[in-house]
Amino acid sequence: MKTAKMYLSEANEVVEKIDVISAIDKHNTNSATFVDVRDASEVDKTGTIKNALKIPRGLIEFIADEETALYNPNLNKDDEIILICGAGGQAALAGKTLKEMGYKNVKNAGGIGDWEKNNGPMDK
Repeated sequence: MKTAKMYLSEANEVVEKIDVISAIDKHNTNSATFVDVRDASEVDKTGTIKNALKIPRGLIEFIADEETALYNPNLNKDDEIILICGAGGQAALAGKTLKEMGYKNVKNAGGIGDWEKNNGPMDK
């Protein structure tokens, strides 16, 4: 039987963590696709990364799969994809899923609070 801690540990082993300053630099140079994996209600409360895709973790498999009607063509398996959530856990879990689906360069930027504290560009 697996616990939430075990799932998170496995995800953190395969999804690279990127520090928020490096992530902001990548955002400023448009060199990555940013995805907020929180639920819409959470994004509405805090805002999110400017121009980030908003893909709730519960829908990631459908939106990342070219064979479904929900597929978002802004996701490219060869692009660098940087995920963010409330604290980093959901981003790690979603990142593991994306890697299992063939996305090659997926990173976890942690929580939106750190992004905002470090003056990362925001959409409110």
